[in-house]
Amino acid sequence: MGAALSKLAQWSAANYGAATLEISPLNEAILKEIIMFVESFIYKYPKEAKFVFVEPLEWKTSLAPSAFESGYIVSETTAKSEEVDKNGQPLLFLSIPQIKIRSFGQLSHFLFIAKDANLKEAQACIEANRDPVAKILGPDYNATKGDPISLNILDKITEDDDPESEAKMRIAMLLQELDLHLLNHSLKHISLEIRLNPVTFTRDIDLLKRYSGKGEETVLESIEYTSEYEFSNGCRAPPWRQIYGEICYVMVKPHDVETLCITCCVEGVFLNGGKTEEEGEIDYERKGEIYKDLVTFLKEKSAKFSENISKQAISFKEEEEEEVGELKEVDQVNKEEQKEEEATYTKAISKSDKKPREKSQINFGTSQMAKRLEPSLNWKATVDYKDKITGRDIHSEEKVGGRLEKSRPSISVGRLRLSKSVEKIEAIISESSSDTEEDEEPTDHRQEANADLPSEYWQIQKLVKYLKGGNQTATVIALCSMKDFNLAQETCQLAIRDVGGLEVLINLLDTDEVKCKIGSLKILKEISQNSQIRRSIVDLGGLPIMVNILDSPHKRLKCLAAETIANVAKFRRARRVVRQHGGITKLVTLLDCAQNSTEPAQSSLYEARDVEVARCGALALWSCSKSYANKEAIRRAGGIPLLARLLKTSHENMLIPVVGTLQECASEENYRAAIKAERIIENLVKNLNSENEQLQEHCAMAIYQCAEDEETRDLVRLHGGLKPLATLLNNTDNKERLAAVTGAIWKCSISKENVTKFREYRAIETLVGLLTDQPEEVLVNVVGALGECCQEHENRVIVRKCGGIQPLVNLLVGINQALLVNVTKAVGACALEPESMTIIDRLDGVRLLWSLLKNPHPDVKASAAWALCPCIQNAKDAGEMVRSFVGGLELVVNLLKSDNKEVLASVCAAITNIAKDQENLAVITDHGVVPLLSKLANTNNDKLRRHLAEAVSRCCMWGRNRVAFGEHKAVAPLVRYLKSNDTNVHRATAQALYQLSEDADNCITMHENGAVKVWVD
Repeated sequence: MGAALSKLAQWSAANYGAATLEISPLNEAILKEIIMFVESFIYKYPKEAKFVFVEPLEWKTSLAPSAFESGYIVSETTAKSEEVDKNGQPLLFLSIPQIKIRSFGQLSHFLFIAKDANLKEAQACIEANRDPVAKILGPDYNATKGDPISLNILDKITEDDDPESEAKMRIAMLLQELDLHLLNHSLKHISLEIRLNPVTFTRDIDLLKRYSGKGEETVLESIEYTSEYEFSNGCRAPPWRQIYGEICYVMVKPHDVETLCITCCVEGVFLNGGKTEEEGEIDYERKGEIYKDLVTFLKEKSAKFSENISKQAISFKEEEEEEVGELKEVDQVNKEEQKEEEATYTKAISKSDKKPREKSQINFGTSQMAKRLEPSLNWKATVDYKDKITGRDIHSEEKVGGRLEKSRPSISVGRLRLSKSVEKIEAIISESSSDTEEDEEPTDHRQEANADLPSEYWQIQKLVKYLKGGNQTATVIALCSMKDFNLAQETCQLAIRDVGGLEVLINLLDTDEVKCKIGSLKILKEISQNSQIRRSIVDLGGLPIMVNILDSPHKRLKCLAAETIANVAKFRRARRVVRQHGGITKLVTLLDCAQNSTEPAQSSLYEARDVEVARCGALALWSCSKSYANKEAIRRAGGIPLLARLLKTSHENMLIPVVGTLQECASEENYRAAIKAERIIENLVKNLNSENEQLQEHCAMAIYQCAEDEETRDLVRLHGGLKPLATLLNNTDNKERLAAVTGAIWKCSISKENVTKFREYRAIETLVGLLTDQPEEVLVNVVGALGECCQEHENRVIVRKCGGIQPLVNLLVGINQALLVNVTKAVGACALEPESMTIIDRLDGVRLLWSLLKNPHPDVKASAAWALCPCIQNAKDAGEMVRSFVGGLELVVNLLKSDNKEVLASVCAAITNIAKDQENLAVITDHGVVPLLSKLANTNNDKLRRHLAEAVSRCCMWGRNRVAFGEHKAVAPLVRYLKSNDTNVHRATAQALYQLSEDADNCITMHENGAVKVWVD
């Protein structure tokens, strides 16, 4: 926190008194993150929240003592907390206007009390305590001294004999994590801001000058720079102000206000202190907020400017179009020059290449030309605008792998992130959810010409020359020599690419020499671990050649080709190329090689090679199976029976890719049906008992994917799979395996018979122990499993006795959507037991559930509403509890406007329970619950019908709501509910119609819509 506040927070110049935080979007973002951290601290870290600061955080507050209620001793001018330290001193003490706080718990309570003023209070606290970490942990822990001393202090804390040392160390680590989070969050915020340059301001000021002068139609009376001197970078601000991002200062005289002295900087435009009368110097301190450009600023400050600028909009547009037209002309000239240059180069190449050459011999000039045509990565911020545009278009094409490809134009970081987000959404639609690898094009890291390159780089360059020009013997020797280098090192990998070695290696795959192919594939297999190399291989057309090699009679060749395909097919485009060239079918065929080789001890050398071929084929299919289209291709090619056969083998190195492929494919329903048909579950369960952790992980993950189906869950139990899953819960070191195991337990727990078995194996107690200090992917599964287990009374008692209620309630303050859905379900299940409900209420769990109704995700809203139903049913004074939530009833009623059927059904269920209290029923009636429920009556969803009818039945019990339902046309649709096939709908509808029938007009409506006939039948 200290580093973020000192390095990235924007402080005003401290000319008089203490420096203050500027009013800026960045500072506001930092303060909001700190507030979020402090507010949730008391729930996430209750033990650490009681830690007493070494020195109190002290500042001037705007809160009055009357704002403090329970838990505080309040007088007219003071307020102090009942909570005290070991010396009897209060942890919060307010003496107007000074406040002192000495614990995170009190700090969290204070921010809740401050409500809308919490941002202002946080700012005042930070300004008064420039290094809050030092006050919290002591003067030794000073954020300004750097990380090494911070680490030494942490070591000192761990060695201390103080009984509070553990809490102190924990807080130190949490504050360091917060500091890193603030730094990352601030950098993201900065990267998304529009960064202006001198050219932008020069253009805007010149345009405004053209339309300024005397007269009512001009936009301004005058606009002038404060300095006529322009530096080489285009800035007019003095160098000691340029380091703050300031570009120039202008004096603007609008028609209707006084002269404005404006600062133009990379962040935008703001009003400064103006020129001093004595010395004529500028007061650089900002006097207001920052605007995105000069025109926006002047529109805000001058009504006359805003009026006149709108009249001049057409003229401004014409000016801009003229500039764009000039730029396009320059672009066209540059493109024509570039085409002539490329034509000359192509002609020179063709003349120098008259003799037929082997495919393995590549012209080295290609890579040199590629280097010359690459755009510069070191753009200067001071380059002239037109020069920048011209330079960008001159380099708009580059040579990649011997062919011309359009290079991407320079775009802002903010736009780049937006495009990445869009592409990721598209990827989710087209690819499996298991496809987690980054599919965006990475930054192309070329070796700098003047960089200190290792000797291996130059040695590899020489070897590539031998590959290009040598005979067969020299080529084989060069390949062997190249293989001796450490090809796992990135320098060696990129060296091969930079000097044109990839083209040579790929061309060697198209020759008739088996030794050359093997040598080339061995190298490609190693270097294709690099993401840049993978994409280059695809760009150079290497994948189709490797796919063709899969038909080769040489088994070693097929193995190497399949392994290389497995490495390259890590991104969408590569997987698509493999499928389009028939690679999936050929890879599935490789699986058939090992059909008779299930026991390595009995296998001959020939059979061992067959096993290796099948293993490599499965490895490639594993990589390819991350896309939906490839999964279908594997299924159509008959891959499932072959994978099922290979699953019976005892070769562990074979089993891992086989199970990995099945795990990826099991996300599709067609595959899950085929997996059941092929009796694969039995072998997955058997391999859970393996000693190989990776194999255990993939088997558990495959069970997790398949256990959506009830029959599969029964098969896992019948084959004895529940006990090894429960046993693996005790091994928490491998988090990936733990996530897979807890996921499998979660899905298997959907069946009651499985829950009984897990209770016998004491898995529920173990799951409760995993509710803390685990990554989110594990927590989602653990809480999901507990949510299913707690549907039974015995398990709810176990969870309560093991202390599971508090960690579950603590998780309600998270932001992970899947975790929140599962936590709300688990808390709701626990609330069915009165003793657990008492604990939930004491921990403020009901309020946290209610706050989740504001969550933007419909699934979270629905799950929270379902969880509130048992909470309201089992709370001691439910009516008063519900009314204590300010705005809570209005929030629930407004959720009836949702378009999500699950949200509507859950809210109707919640309203049914809320309406049991007459006062609450009166309040929701005033908020318009009757017309909103009536609008939902025309639905075909039986789940919504049932809970809607129950809500209508309850709401009829207040005032003239029965009549109102009839007036809003809700009766006739309810009669149609009687034709549903769901008996629960019939029961709820009968109750609703009974209540509505107390109004005569409603009885007529029921009769007209055939209710009597349905009841008689």
